[in-house]
Amino acid sequence: MFAQVIVDIAHSQVDKVFEYSCPDDIQVGSRVKVPFGARNIDGFVIGVSRTSSYPADKVKPIAEIFDELPALVPECFTIMEQIAQRYRVPKAVALRLFLPSEMRLGKVHVSVRRFAKFVKEIPLSASAKKQAQALEYIKSEGEADYARFAEKFGRGAVDALSDKGAIEVEERKINRSPTASLTQTYEKKILTPAQQSAIDDIESNGKHIHLIHGVTGSGKTEIYLNVIAREIEKGKSAIFLVPEISLTPQMLSQLRARFGGNAAILHSGLSAGEKFDEWWRLRTGEAKIAIGARSAIFAPLENIGAIIIDEEHDTSYSSESAPRYSTVDIARLRANFNGAKLILGSATPSVESYIKAKNGEYNLITLKDRINGKPLPEIIIADMTREVKRGNNTAFSSALREELDKSLKSGKQAIIFLNRRGYSRTVMCRDCGYTAKCENCDVTLTYHSEENCLKCHYCGAKYRMLTSCPECGGVHVLYNGIGTQRVVSDLNKLFPDARILRMDNDTVSGKDGQYKILKQFSEREADILVGTQMIAKGHDFPDVTLVGILDADMSLHFSDYRSGERTFQLITQVSGRSGRAGEAGKVVLQTCSPDNYILRYAVNYDYNGFFENEVAVRQATFFPPYSLICRVMVTAESNDKALQTLKEVYFAIEKLRETNPQEFIFLNKMHSPVKRIQGKHRYQVLMRLNSGALVEKIYDIAVKNSTADCLVYVEENPANLS
Repeated sequence: MFAQVIVDIAHSQVDKVFEYSCPDDIQVGSRVKVPFGARNIDGFVIGVSRTSSYPADKVKPIAEIFDELPALVPECFTIMEQIAQRYRVPKAVALRLFLPSEMRLGKVHVSVRRFAKFVKEIPLSASAKKQAQALEYIKSEGEADYARFAEKFGRGAVDALSDKGAIEVEERKINRSPTASLTQTYEKKILTPAQQSAIDDIESNGKHIHLIHGVTGSGKTEIYLNVIAREIEKGKSAIFLVPEISLTPQMLSQLRARFGGNAAILHSGLSAGEKFDEWWRLRTGEAKIAIGARSAIFAPLENIGAIIIDEEHDTSYSSESAPRYSTVDIARLRANFNGAKLILGSATPSVESYIKAKNGEYNLITLKDRINGKPLPEIIIADMTREVKRGNNTAFSSALREELDKSLKSGKQAIIFLNRRGYSRTVMCRDCGYTAKCENCDVTLTYHSEENCLKCHYCGAKYRMLTSCPECGGVHVLYNGIGTQRVVSDLNKLFPDARILRMDNDTVSGKDGQYKILKQFSEREADILVGTQMIAKGHDFPDVTLVGILDADMSLHFSDYRSGERTFQLITQVSGRSGRAGEAGKVVLQTCSPDNYILRYAVNYDYNGFFENEVAVRQATFFPPYSLICRVMVTAESNDKALQTLKEVYFAIEKLRETNPQEFIFLNKMHSPVKRIQGKHRYQVLMRLNSGALVEKIYDIAVKNSTADCLVYVEENPANLS
């Protein structure tokens, strides 16, 4: 027999199929080690045949087969071909998406533990006291962990009992569960008529893609769970995606309560061993529901019945490393392969998705009311320009201070949202205007008071706090802007008796960091939760009746065509954390632009008004979805090399424009807005195209010009234009 193998090397020169002789029982999808040049490397079997296109004596044998059950399901190879073609990456790179990286690199294996098990009573001499004690213990217990048993009674005594046949020592596979502490009792919920109608519509509608547009608190999660239940009853599997790792424990606890061990979790926050075991539970069919962030779309499930993408509008569903895929696009490929339902849900759908729903490409399901029957939280706009004129130079408006005081006195909880971590945004010399910047990145450093240092939020580099200006020697250092650390510090001064938690990238160290903070808050161990976008979506805290949004303008004035959309989405999502149980909620939205039309739509929860206005603007200005933004990024450690490559890429695209002028709305080359990250200079060719007709040729230009010392890659409608 001969196996067709793709070697696990991410290089275009070896992006082809190699043949090796193999045992008769080898299966497609197996991970193998094969001779390649002077060494053995990993590979994937994508086909098996009885004949070879080469002379038998020229074909080398496979050196090793790793797994009894093939790691890759047949669907992987279909999706692999589509990803490799679509994003112009080697097939090995596409296949890597389906496997945990530690598993590919052989860094993690099955975990086994030894157990001692009682077999029979045996006569023992009077001097064998330890053996007698050990035998009495294991007889009463039935079995015990071997290591602890041996530690308690001595390894010699335990091994003697094993040699005499009184006990049996066996190895067992142990699952490293990332969620052993997650417990929740399932209580069957009575569906509202709107929820039941949505579930029936998904089941009976002929369209395969469904968009649920439901206000925050409208019960979308219960719809998802019921859809999954129906698919599991049919013997199928399901994938459930959430945008933030912090949301996975909450969702998993609900899935576990309802489906038990049928649910497995996959995300980058797990340890290598936990991810390995959860992955194999899905692959073997022990678990049939995968829950996780973006990467869980590649879960090793077969016969998928439903794929659910909650908060479908979120930018985290776009990959920023090769291949730079859209999760919705991959979900569509998998749904098509399996004949599965693809369900997108959001209180603030992306403009692109909502247009498809309005045009009939997606089945649109609308949920207008909260399941608790309460109105959406009242949003109070606090004009911070007026606050400053009144002499208030703090981060908190008088309205927010007043509402926080009421919340604390009534025993309720509050959330304060600011999408900027650290103590202050910049550190500047008052004498000469010098601003501290990262040596590796073209960005200002952020001051972190707890460590008394300056940090770069792009590369993670740390610097000593300035005691004097390195430019002029001045000692008058100013802190400009505020971050979550400063907010907590100021709140402690305003409300010294309040219990405050902070949740951002600096406080969620460890794989359980986010879960622990959220658990503390949900169990009423704190009165106020201060955080970044980690706390903005999906969380359900019944006692939260107040949300404060400190800087609603932050995302409003970005030089990005989506800035208005993102601001509307963020305000709506954060506001939705308030008043989710019995008591009506309230939101204080602080802004310096109180008359901005985006904020007015957000205050009234008027998604349709916002959507109609946004569509009109984009149609008039030829922005997506009425065009395609395509960006070719050029990055290199050498500025000269990056510039030279940029020119070659630009001239090649210019030639493309000369023969296809009707396709180009805009074309230019320039520095990237952030000129340097991690020591690499960044340039870009930015274009707007009438359609995707030339995208494949643009990818080809990028691939042709990308080298070991200068990376060139393509982004389509990039989520982040910085």
